[in-house]
Amino acid sequence: MRPAWVVLAVLVVAGAARLWRHRRRAHARPGASRLPSDRPNPFGATGLVAGREIRERLRGRVFRVVTALLFLAIAAIIVIPTLRTTSTPRATVGVVRPSSALEDGLRVLAHRVGLTIRLVDEPSLKAARTALRAGTLDVVVDSTHSILVDKALASTDTSARATFVRELSLGLGAQGAYARAGLTASQVAIIAGAKALPVVSLHPAKKPTTASETTALLGVILNFIVLTQYLTWTLMGVMEEKASRVVEVLLATVRPLQLLSGKVLGIGSVAMAQAAALVVFALLLGRVVGSSFVHGAAPLVAAATLVWLVLGYAFYSWVYAAAGSLGERQDQVQSMALPLSLPLILGYIVSLVGVSSGDPSALVKVLAYLPPTAPFAMVALVGFGQVAWWQFLASVIVSVGSTAVVAVYAARIYRRAVLRTGGRVRLSQLRRTPSATLSASARRPARGPGSPRARGPGRAKGPRRPGPPRPGRASGPRRASRPRHPRARASGRPGRAIGTGTTRS
Repeated sequence: MRPAWVVLAVLVVAGAARLWRHRRRAHARPGASRLPSDRPNPFGATGLVAGREIRERLRGRVFRVVTALLFLAIAAIIVIPTLRTTSTPRATVGVVRPSSALEDGLRVLAHRVGLTIRLVDEPSLKAARTALRAGTLDVVVDSTHSILVDKALASTDTSARATFVRELSLGLGAQGAYARAGLTASQVAIIAGAKALPVVSLHPAKKPTTASETTALLGVILNFIVLTQYLTWTLMGVMEEKASRVVEVLLATVRPLQLLSGKVLGIGSVAMAQAAALVVFALLLGRVVGSSFVHGAAPLVAAATLVWLVLGYAFYSWVYAAAGSLGERQDQVQSMALPLSLPLILGYIVSLVGVSSGDPSALVKVLAYLPPTAPFAMVALVGFGQVAWWQFLASVIVSVGSTAVVAVYAARIYRRAVLRTGGRVRLSQLRRTPSATLSASARRPARGPGSPRARGPGRAKGPRRPGPPRPGRASGPRRASRPRHPRARASGRPGRAIGTGTTRS
């Protein structure tokens, strides 16, 4: 009953936290707004953007629902097997006309099938039937006649009690056959001590799955789920800001590289925090309920899984962010995410097949040194113990160097494409296009009328100075215009004489 109490306690704590938050919102003052802190961020504009991304993700309903579902799934995986686990099965066996040899044989057989029995001597077969119907006995053994049970055993019943009854039936039948054949005790002992012939296979048997391999399998699955989820969020976040023109407001204050780095850092921090919370929750819950699911976890493989989760996100996040700046509408997410996720899917499938087969192939060993597939293949090799420390370090160095190169090119694409609207941007359009950033006039405040005129475009122009007279025109006073017709002036239609049909200049 201990796991049930643990689950109940978790539900009570979750309900109390929900109620506390509801009361806190209800007692909040209406109209009160939280002002941002005036303390400078130690990471500058990049830290401000990252903090904004962290707050937006944590407040999102999708994040809360997905996190709650993941916690419930982990709790179910750990707790349900412990609820189904019971103690050693027991049975009460009634013996009619007992003997020391029969009782010793029953105890040996019960120990072999994993059943704990209690022997009860019955005076007669009729009394044993009565106790069996009343439920006092589970099995009745009459060495000279038969074996009695209350209900017939199904052919699919593989419990310890059913196995005990079947083995007992075969053993007592063999003893009867020995007696009818007139074998001596020594001959019966020779037959009973017969050993099975060895079975030789042409191919070696598959070795049992170790704790490291199981941890590697879980690590590969965890990396794939977390990476696909948060990389899609990065793609959608950049695309939403571009479609809603929020990025134009942000670029008036921060640089494109700072904005992109802050977004990647903020979403990555949320991803790592969620993954760490799931791992800690699984370990604590497994220790409390006494589950064997996490007791055999290999710490080295778990650490390698977290390391490659960070490196995998650092590599792919720049690619997905740059791809998000190329699109504009939400219906383009699937068409852009599919080609980007092909290396993820390839590495996941190949590594999963290698871990399940028990022997990683040469393809897994090659993919372990490629940055797009290393977050899965390297975890599989660490689980099998087929990678040295310098090989692991070499793969990490290659991944870090590739991430730096990808970040440089992603920043260039982001600068040139994030402010281009009107449709999906092609990479061919960005080769000779300058960076699409805001002009310097948009970043500086407007000057007053008395400020001196500055050079360059976008500044306010000063008063126009009179220039030299144009050639061919007199510099004297202007010639007086011809007088208009008096009736035309009185009619309110200047420039047209009444009754002439012509217009005078």
